[in-house]
This record gives sequence, C-alpha cells and structure tokens, in this order.
Amino acid sequence: MSRRLPSISALLALETAARHQSFAKAAHELALSEGAISRQIAKLECMLGIRLFNRVGNRVELSDVGAGYASQIRASLADIERHTRQLISDSQGIASLEIGIIPTLASRWLIPRLARFQERYPEIEINLRERTQPFSLEESGLQAAINYDHPAWRTMKVQPLFEDRMVAVCHPRLANASPENMPLLHKLASPFNWARYAELAGLALSTRTAGPTYDRYALLIEAAKAGIGMALVPGRYVEAELQEGRLTTPWPEIPELCERYVLVTRPDTEAAPALAKFEHWLIAEASAGRAYSI
Repeated sequence: MSRRLPSISALLALETAARHQSFAKAAHELALSEGAISRQIAKLECMLGIRLFNRVGNRVELSDVGAGYASQIRASLADIERHTRQLISDSQGIASLEIGIIPTLASRWLIPRLARFQERYPEIEINLRERTQPFSLEESGLQAAINYDHPAWRTMKVQPLFEDRMVAVCHPRLANASPENMPLLHKLASPFNWARYAELAGLALSTRTAGPTYDRYALLIEAAKAGIGMALVPGRYVEAELQEGRLTTPWPEIPELCERYVLVTRPDTEAAPALAKFEHWLIAEASAGRAYSI
C-alpha cells in the first residue's frame, strides 16, 4: 500500500515558517528563497486540501489548523533527528545524550563536574543545548532538561536536584556601603526579587527596582565582580568567587528566596541505559554537600 506522505522539504518549510511566523525568516534559516518556501507551503496545502497559513497583506499568519499541524510535525521532526543522531552514535560505539540546560547552570555547576562523568562513562557523550526557560521536551529532540521547577513540566517525569538559596553578593570594596546607597543589579526575568528581598530582610533599599538589568545570572555575577553593584544570585553559582575573596556577602541570606532545579525526562516506563546512568550520576552530584544548599 502506497503511503500518502508530504515531502520532508515541505514539512521543514512548514515547521520553520510556523516557528518564525514568516516565510522570509524561514527562507533565511533554510538557505532558500522566500519563493521556494511559499511554493513548498502551497504544495502542502494543495495536498492536504487545507489552508495552513492566512495571507494578510504582506504577512502570513498560521491558521488554527496550521498551528496544530505544525506543532505535531515539529515533534515528529525532533524525534527523527534524535533517532538519527542516536543511530550514528550507536554505530560508532558511543551513546549520545542531548541535554537542554540553563546556560549559567551549565557553565558554573554542571560542566566543572562533567569530567568525572566522562571518566566513569567514556562511552557516553553529553551534548549540552542552551534552554533559558521551560519548553516542550517532546518537540525539542532532547532526551532531558535541567531547568527550573515549573508547571510546564507537569506531563513529564520530574526529579528534584537541589534548592539553591539566593545570596546578595558584591565586590569587597563595596561591602561597607549602606543599603540605602548600594546600587542594585537586576535580572530581567525577575524584576521584583530585590523588593521581596528587602521586605524579608527588613532592609531599606531606596532603589528596589532601579539599576542595570541583565539577561543572565552570569552577567550579573561579572557586573558584581567589576564593582558595579550588588547582585542577587544563586549561591552555587558564586562558590568559587566567595572562597577566593573576589565577592563577598555582607547582607543576610533569606531562606525563603531560592531557586529550585530539576531533571526533566520523558515519562517512559524505562529510560535508555545511557540516560539512566546520567540520571543516577547527576542526582548523586546534586545531593552531595555543597555550600549554600538547602
């Protein structure tokens, strides 16, 4: 029996155009012309007998049916990519794992520990992919995520790793500055952290929401090390700087302020052997005693 399947080229055009909501941006990503993307979508719509995009002037917008179909195709393409990478790795005698992780957590906590994992399991290759926010694991092509605890993971298998207290850090030369005069550094995604800290700590901070803003904790830490101001960051991220005296913590810790990190995997009945080994090792590393952990 013949299969009635769209071409991979058409499905890639759909997934990319749907993600960008733009044929031009899809063309740039796939190194094609905008006309080629438009023709692929038109062929797909003709085959399906369904309009996937609505043309609004010079713009395109996904139809409701198109959005649902594109989401399903994205998940299927991610699975194909994951299975293909796994097959290539298996043929080379290497088990490859694709792990999505918060960048600062990767650079300041996981990567310094990965050498121990590689020594124990040289046959397993760990590939890290930046993911700053919770995302759809099914559509990502990744086997696991190390991220914040979040309701977005409710259909996944979620294993707690650790809770990390937030600590207020600054350059030692600013340690004696009064709270009222201390410049505050902010994380873009958490604009009210200082207001909550001030309330819980009973400190009078005159600029709770004013001051430089940074996308990532890594940038906040560098700014604090440069003496720009006080940063509120997870304690595990600054263990080395505190031990070496490059940063100091003159203000009190607040137990209620913490970040919760988890390992997220698909809810399969049994994990692949390589993933099971990584899970076991990671949870052991996370549970080992560390400064500033709860």
